[in-house]
Amino acid sequence: MNARTLEVVYRPTADLIPYARNARTHSTAQVEEIAASIREFGFTNPILIDEDDGIVAGHGRVLAAATMLMEQVPTITLTGLTDAQRRAYVLADNKLALNAGWDQELLSLEVSELADMHFETGLLGWPETEMDVMTGNVPTTGFPALGDGEAPTHGEMNFILHQSQVDTVKAAVHHAKEAGHGASKLNKNGNGNALAHICAAYMKTNA
Repeated sequence: MNARTLEVVYRPTADLIPYARNARTHSTAQVEEIAASIREFGFTNPILIDEDDGIVAGHGRVLAAATMLMEQVPTITLTGLTDAQRRAYVLADNKLALNAGWDQELLSLEVSELADMHFETGLLGWPETEMDVMTGNVPTTGFPALGDGEAPTHGEMNFILHQSQVDTVKAAVHHAKEAGHGASKLNKNGNGNALAHICAAYMKTNA
């Protein structure tokens, strides 16, 4: 085990060099989520860099800092890494956290109580549809039962997308909701309302 004394040093954001072969992607919408988190909680997670100011971990946070026009960000320099260790940690830092799981009961309890405290749960990073389920705003399975002769009022659609398409759809839905198109008296699902608005605008433009 390598024991290092870690020191947080603020460095100019523009001086930090992204790793050219960083395999982790950051959509515009996700960078905006990181920026919102920084505004709410502060810059709580320093950027990890090598001895040449190359970013080892924290590419998304640096992108968010740039959009926020932050001139300096906190950094920790990792000294003594071999080239293989540096390149491996770029991957491991992203993947290891993804390998953890969630206690769904405790997660739902925490999110629900935060919502009751009027905290902006959108800052937690989950899509609105998942957040609605966790806070009990929508049923977890199925749709309301219908009486004889009643037509269904809501429908569910599933799509398979390439990851690049996922990022595009997420960004479009996010911007539509930011523009106020996530609310509707017909539907409580903000993502569905935003997507319907995008489709309606497309149909109107291409009619």
